[in-house]
Amino acid sequence: MATPLCLFLRKYSTFGLPLSPASTLVIAVNTRLLLPNRLEGIGRFSFETLQRMVHAHPEHQFVYVFDRDWDEQFITANNITPVAVSPQARHPLLWRIWLDYSVPRAIKRFKPDLFLSPDGFLSQRLTIPQVPVIHDLNFEHYPGDLRASHSRYYRKYMPRFASIAKRIATVSEFSKNDLVQQYGVDSHKIDVVYNGVSAQFNPTDKNKINSFKEQFTNGQPYFLFVGSMHPRKNIQRLLQAFDLARKKILKPHKLVLAGEKYWWNDDIKQSYEQMEFRDDVVFTGRISNELLVMALSGATALTFVPYFEGFGIPILEAFATGCPVITSNITAMPEVSGEAALLVNPFSEEVIAEAMARMAQEPQLALSLATKGAERVGQFTWERTANALWKTIERSLG
Repeated sequence: MATPLCLFLRKYSTFGLPLSPASTLVIAVNTRLLLPNRLEGIGRFSFETLQRMVHAHPEHQFVYVFDRDWDEQFITANNITPVAVSPQARHPLLWRIWLDYSVPRAIKRFKPDLFLSPDGFLSQRLTIPQVPVIHDLNFEHYPGDLRASHSRYYRKYMPRFASIAKRIATVSEFSKNDLVQQYGVDSHKIDVVYNGVSAQFNPTDKNKINSFKEQFTNGQPYFLFVGSMHPRKNIQRLLQAFDLARKKILKPHKLVLAGEKYWWNDDIKQSYEQMEFRDDVVFTGRISNELLVMALSGATALTFVPYFEGFGIPILEAFATGCPVITSNITAMPEVSGEAALLVNPFSEEVIAEAMARMAQEPQLALSLATKGAERVGQFTWERTANALWKTIERSLG
């Protein structure tokens, strides 16, 4: 029996099918998360998918709607018209003003056929078809992980957005099923558009790996976490697990955390301060993709153990660079990793620690998983993502 991923690959293996009818379309796109040097998660999805879509469909026009002056690196084709619309939408109240008032006024003159929103937010005042990409519903399961104002907005308006959407795209079968269960959305209204991995993620040479180690770990081996230090990324338990693992591993390791401390809270801080081996924890802050490729290529393993994910792009990035992966056995992560990762219970520090110790001390296990990961990652490309999303647009206008 074909798996959901196999069906997806079969369906979207040919990129850039022509839209019927052949008349020119105008598609307005919410691009407020296309921010230079800050393309994480939804921003990365937006950039990688949109640039391929506009190039594949030069016969159509795309209006990119920003909430500030745009960076020219995002205007990748002649069929893109960028517009900056105030206010800068970085707070729930401003989100609503921007979407329900500013955006409809700004795009009216273009007479768009459809509004596409990669961050899942829709306008309640537009009368044209709208397609959101709802990546996950973490705020329904863990509302306390967000600021109260953000959590209230998401839980109030996301069900409305799901209801008024002509069709919905999401990034995993897990998230699709969650939308059906949480909001009662008809499953036939939802399309799965798996994420991809950027072409620059490939194994790098030993000189660059050694350069990274010299800069960040004093030449020592290390485990790696990639992403924002949001509570659901489970940093608190990862720190505790590393402390336990260090006592089991014969060869000393570091734990490198590559991401911003924006969500650093008291629980994470307390776990860090109580660590026996906290001096072996390295905070790099946000790093460039060039450094990230080096970091992944040289890591003993990616330790990516969130307790909720709609997808988990770092898993693919690790696969592409030959890095073995430890990840969670819940939500979307088993769907993404398949049999190419060591799956663990993210709520057990002991289980995570045991997996880290095995990766450090069982080279054949690490090599086997790295080989499987390199094979699996070929199934996920941004070209397929863009084509799948375009098919969702087709269905919305059909």
